[in-house]
Amino acid sequence: MKSIRLGLIGCGNMMEAHASNINKVEGIEITTVCDIVRERAEKVAAALGNDPRIVTDFYTMGDDIDAILVALPHDLHYECGMYFARKKKHILMEKPLCNTEEECLHLIEACEEEGVTLMCAYPVPFWNDMVKLKELVDSGEFGRIIQMSIWTEQLTKGPSEWHWGNTARLGGGQFFSHGCHYVDLLLRFLGKPVEGSHFGTRVGTPWLLREGTSMAIFKFENGALGFHGATWGAHGTKMGYDFQIMTEKGLLDYDKKLGEIRFYSKDAAHVPGEVGGDGKYVVLHRHEGARDKETHREITHFIDCVNTGKRPITDGRAALQSLRIIWKMYDAEKHGTTADLRGLGLEDA
Repeated sequence: MKSIRLGLIGCGNMMEAHASNINKVEGIEITTVCDIVRERAEKVAAALGNDPRIVTDFYTMGDDIDAILVALPHDLHYECGMYFARKKKHILMEKPLCNTEEECLHLIEACEEEGVTLMCAYPVPFWNDMVKLKELVDSGEFGRIIQMSIWTEQLTKGPSEWHWGNTARLGGGQFFSHGCHYVDLLLRFLGKPVEGSHFGTRVGTPWLLREGTSMAIFKFENGALGFHGATWGAHGTKMGYDFQIMTEKGLLDYDKKLGEIRFYSKDAAHVPGEVGGDGKYVVLHRHEGARDKETHREITHFIDCVNTGKRPITDGRAALQSLRIIWKMYDAEKHGTTADLRGLGLEDA
C-alpha cells in the first residue's frame, strides 16, 4: 500500500490537535503545511518533526500532495474543497462540510465526478470508547434503546469581537457548528429520525450571532427518543462530555473525562460480570487515553478509504444529512413548529 502525501491547510487550534496525533497514522507523509499566517504554519510544522514545505496560500500548493486535511474557517470550506476536487486531490474536510446545502451538493458532486474521496472529519464515531459503546448496544445484551442523551459543555469564545467564529462566517450557532457531530452520532445509534424540535439562546454567549446554548430532541422511526444539549458558555464544568443510553435493561453511561462506560441496573440479573462498588453498576470498559481527541483514528480511516476506494462512513452525503436535519430544525424553530425529519436517515444519504 503506497504512502499518501498529505497537505495540511489551516493551522489554528483544530490543526494543532491533529498535529499532536497525526504521527500515529501509518502510510502518510506530510509534505506541505499551509496557513495565511506563516507563524501558525511554522508552529504546526515544528510539531510534526519532518520539515514539510510551508506556504501561506493553498492555491500555491503543488503536485507534491495526494490528499488534503482542511481546517479552515467554515465559509472557506467550499472554495478550498472545490479547488482541490478539480485537482483530483482527496479531501478530509473538518466539520461542517460547507455552510449551505447548495455548496455541500456542489462539492459532493465534484468529488464524485473526479473520483475523489471526500470525508467529513467527524472524530466521535472513531473514538475507541464510542466504538465499544456501539458494540455493546448492537450486541442486544441490554435490550432496545429507549432514549439516548448527549450533553457537552465548554467555553468557546473567539479571542476578539471580529474572530471568524463570532461572525456569520460560522454558518450558524452552536447547534450547527458543534451539534453536527452529535446529530450524526444519534443517527448512527438510533436510526431514521421522524421529527424533532430545537431551542437555542444567546444568553451567556453574547459574542455569538446565533445560539451558544442549544437543546434538541428527536423522535426516531423505531420509537426511541434522542436528546442533544450543549453550551459554549460554560465558565465552570462538571460533566464536560456525557453520553447516556437508557435501555430496556438499564442505563449505559459514558463519561469521557474518566474514559469509562458503566452499566447501571436495579436488577442484578441484568448486570453482566461483577457488580460495582455501590451494588448498582459495573464498569464495562475503561480507556486511559479518553481525554485525547483521537483524531488519528478518523485520519487512519480516511487514508484506508483513499487506498482501497471504500466509501468513508462519514462521507460527504452522510455529513450532509446531519446538516439537513439541523437546517430543518432551525427553520421549524423560527416558525414555532416541529420539524419533519422523515427521509433524512443515513440510509437515505
